[in-house]
Amino acid sequence: MIEQYIPVFLVIAFAIVFAVLVVFSSKLLGPQRPTPEKLSTYESGMKPVGSTHERVSVKYYLVAMLFIIFDLEVIFVYPWAVKFRILYNEIGTSVFVSMLIFLIVLELGYLYVYKKGGFKWE
Repeated sequence: MIEQYIPVFLVIAFAIVFAVLVVFSSKLLGPQRPTPEKLSTYESGMKPVGSTHERVSVKYYLVAMLFIIFDLEVIFVYPWAVKFRILYNEIGTSVFVSMLIFLIVLELGYLYVYKKGGFKWE
């Protein structure tokens, strides 16, 4: 049984070895002439202001989580919409009702975030 997976393990091992070789070869063979200007913090051509270890606003993470939720919604709804006619003919209206409940719960979540001001970037 395990013999069938030997080619897969060989491909994974080759990929790991190749990735390590590429990373370390660029370190060994690439030009290394560090200057104070190259080692300084890059901020779009502006002089760096403040520390690089500043706290990030919680709103940033909230927007990121909302984006992930929206992506999950699309991932669930798109295949459902593609197969809706087939599923409806096989199962019936429970397919439509279950997706409707799913969408209502997600939209209530968006409405809650909107009311709390989660979409306002200050």
